[in-house]
Amino acid sequence: MFEVSGLSKRGGYRNILSGVSLTLDRGECLLLLGPNGAGKTSLLRVLAGISRPDGGRLRMNGGAWDRAQIGFTSHRPCVYEGLTAQENLAFFGRLYGVRDWARRADELLTDLSLSLFRHEPVRNFSRGMQQRLDLARVLLPDPSHLLLDEPYTGLDQAGCAVLDTLLGERLRQGGGIVVSTHDLSRLPSRGRVLFLRRGRKVAELSDRDLREAEIRSFYAANASGGEGK
Repeated sequence: MFEVSGLSKRGGYRNILSGVSLTLDRGECLLLLGPNGAGKTSLLRVLAGISRPDGGRLRMNGGAWDRAQIGFTSHRPCVYEGLTAQENLAFFGRLYGVRDWARRADELLTDLSLSLFRHEPVRNFSRGMQQRLDLARVLLPDPSHLLLDEPYTGLDQAGCAVLDTLLGERLRQGGGIVVSTHDLSRLPSRGRVLFLRRGRKVAELSDRDLREAEIRSFYAANASGGEGK
């Protein structure tokens, strides 16, 4: 599990994140909701180790923050368009030091319905296919925690179903997932919802409180005035 306390981040003369605290247990999904500019992406980038916070504490399993246990995918796929899907996973498998990267790559390409396109240059992929390949990249080293920024963007219904199945399996295996999304139909069956507004946590609801109509009402009431990113 991991624990974040009093996280703050400044951008110029303004606060992007202000005193955000959260926890994530094994087998739990945390859904980040908030208007554009609420600070969701900034929070995920800090958790992923891409951006350095200005204050606060991050702890993982009672010890130091371990970036190697974090898998992060943003709304812009981090794959090389000049390489094939197979070549991308070979490159990242070696970069991440994955010993059995070839087997893992085969499994992930199959699970994400990309096996038939393994030798196709990524430049020919649709946005949704690139999103799925980027998720394969993230899953390749088998991180214990996934941070997903708008992972359903660009996916068709079949792609969304594949992602739902894959994430559900990760949760059953004891992994932790943090998902930023505007799609309120993607409420977790097991987990919590955290609302951000202007870089602050304004509410947190457990799975016992998750009712889509109530979530939509609360979201609408807090969906203006973002300042973060």
